[in-house]
Amino acid sequence: MKKRSKIWLFIILVALVAGLIWLMKGGKQEEKIEFVTAKVEEANLQNSVTATGTIEPVTSVTVGTQVSGIVSKLYVDYNSEVKKGQVIAELDKTNLMSELNTAKANLSSVQSAFEYQKSNFNRYQTLFEKGLISANDFENARLSFQQSKEQVATAQEQVKRAQTNLGYATITSPIDGIVLSKSVEEGQTVAASFSTPELFKIAKDLTNMQVVANVDEADIGNVKAGERVSFTVDAYPDDTFEGRVTQVRQEATTTNNVVTYEVVINAPNGSMKLKPGLTANVTIYTAERQGVLCVPSKALRFTPTPETVGDKKIEDIQGKNKVWVLEGNTLKARAIQVGMSDGLHTEIVNGIAKGADVITELKVITEEAQDESESERSPFAPGPPGRKKK
Repeated sequence: MKKRSKIWLFIILVALVAGLIWLMKGGKQEEKIEFVTAKVEEANLQNSVTATGTIEPVTSVTVGTQVSGIVSKLYVDYNSEVKKGQVIAELDKTNLMSELNTAKANLSSVQSAFEYQKSNFNRYQTLFEKGLISANDFENARLSFQQSKEQVATAQEQVKRAQTNLGYATITSPIDGIVLSKSVEEGQTVAASFSTPELFKIAKDLTNMQVVANVDEADIGNVKAGERVSFTVDAYPDDTFEGRVTQVRQEATTTNNVVTYEVVINAPNGSMKLKPGLTANVTIYTAERQGVLCVPSKALRFTPTPETVGDKKIEDIQGKNKVWVLEGNTLKARAIQVGMSDGLHTEIVNGIAKGADVITELKVITEEAQDESESERSPFAPGPPGRKKK
């Protein structure tokens, strides 16, 4: 009995020792360093600024009237095409004709008085020269003649003003274009006492539109005339429209402590899809380079240390901008000259050839992590070389 107990105790101790050895071996994970690389290759780089704006006609004119009256006739409606000089509306002319006739009658009256004062002045001048009247009588006659002459001039101006006002009663289009808005109806009274009432708004050409975008003060320094622009509108979300910056306006607008500047962008509209007032989501390309050698920007931020690269050797050089390459068992730094960057990629001006592999980062892979990744492999997929099938 005692022999059996000793045998079982021995077996338990052997099992504990074996388990402890297994745990100690399992706790130590074999680590493997893997370098992630990227090739030096050609790419297109872009830097851009985003903003929102409004679609507007390049040229639009508000048509009003300088005289008050009742709208008697309207000859156009919304979307009507008009020509320069075309009659588009008329005001009632009854009162304006009456004012013109009154002005003409007054002119006729003062002209008759002027003829009398002229004859009277000539007669008094003859008598004064012969010494038959006093100088005072002569001066009175000349004063009456001058006043009558000025009254004629005033009456003539009144006639011209009445004729002009009568002409204002006929509203004509100042440009060739399309009627965007109409603010009056026939029979409506318009009053031009303090301001010019708006009757119509006419756009010159809807095939050439513009976007007026509000660009933030932090971005406006990079925006210049001639830069390429793409934009979309909610009405046609699948369409992308193109344009160019034509003007960067100097006047600032402050809204809720946010300072913006207006940037004008031409927008060809041959398809007539762009309508005045649509909101545009604008992308302004402030810098573009096509087909330049690039590397991922994180390659310039990678810096190896002896603690991270294991048994690999490191050959460093002096320089601000450099990338690292792996040659055999050695990490070598290459000094480069950089150009433009879009954040993700950086242009390489010189220092390394196209097609070279540069290190962007390193990964430390443990045996356990490798086993876990392999366990996620499809059971029907072939395993790695040298691995025994279970």
